[in-house]
Amino acid sequence: MNQLNARILVVEDEPKVASFLKRGLEENGYSCDIAYDGLTGRKMFEAGIFDLIILDINLPLKNGIELCKEIRHNNQKIPVIMLTALGTTEDKLIGFDSGADDYILKPFEFRELLARIRSLLKRISITETGEDILSFLDLEVNLNTYEVTRGGKNIELTQKEFALLAFLLRNKGRAVSRNEIAENVWDINFDTGTNIIDVYVNFLRKKVDRFFTKKLIHTQTGVGYILKEEKNEI
Repeated sequence: MNQLNARILVVEDEPKVASFLKRGLEENGYSCDIAYDGLTGRKMFEAGIFDLIILDINLPLKNGIELCKEIRHNNQKIPVIMLTALGTTEDKLIGFDSGADDYILKPFEFRELLARIRSLLKRISITETGEDILSFLDLEVNLNTYEVTRGGKNIELTQKEFALLAFLLRNKGRAVSRNEIAENVWDINFDTGTNIIDVYVNFLRKKVDRFFTKKLIHTQTGVGYILKEEKNEI
């Protein structure tokens, strides 16, 4: 994908914010379409071909959480950035669980938004040209279909859980810090005031390890987390 040709859909009900985003994105080489409510955003998404979506949560007619879920139902790959004033850990969990790839708080610096956009578009390009299957022992992840299986059993993951598991698989056998996870899965600098990464690792363990004797996701004391084979104690 040529990032300069990327087409971005912005769903934002505040005209000044929408105009600011459109002008800034176009000045940086992107094509930008605007929807001022969630229902129009849904129709534009269905009618057009977009490379990335930026959406607010508090939208008229259809809120951003519901819209994100509907987008994810139809397209698992397109990056979605939530741009909102709702900033509690619970708000972020709800946003990520709905399928968002990133979560940026208002007010924001435009250059930070640009960095997040470039990172997500680059990640998509790498995925499209890279390996299709990630696996470790009886765990398998298909990057094209977003299917996850362990021991032949299907595992349903949210968008963020999937991204976290894929990152651990790409680094299997190596302990990764919370900072690394934050930068590579959330595209954010780690905030020591939030436990959102630990929360998601716990979510992932319940789905990937809970019903299996051999655990794969382990805590590396003083470092972070590691995906490795559990050795049987003698």
